[in-house]
Amino acid sequence: MNIATLDERLLLEQPARTPDGGGGASITWQPVAELWARVRPISGEERLRHDQIAGRITHEVWVRWRAGVTPAMRFRQDTRIYEIAAVLEASRRVWLKCLCEERSL
Repeated sequence: MNIATLDERLLLEQPARTPDGGGGASITWQPVAELWARVRPISGEERLRHDQIAGRITHEVWVRWRAGVTPAMRFRQDTRIYEIAAVLEASRRVWLKCLCEERSL
């Protein structure tokens, strides 16, 4: 892999809890960084859920190594959401490979 293959611009976001005034909290997403990435689909499937067809697509998202990226975070590209399922360090702090599942807003 080389830097020229990073051809997608993604926003890395982390969850933040906001009190709802009733003792609970709601989750909002705060931007962490804008990153260049390589996004490649791995698999996709369709299932019937609640009398509707639901799709699921998994992706590999490669970014330059960055400390602090966890599965609690997500990537966003316009209306596309890539929820991080696993973060794998590749090449001794040169690259991060994130296994993600795509969701729509």
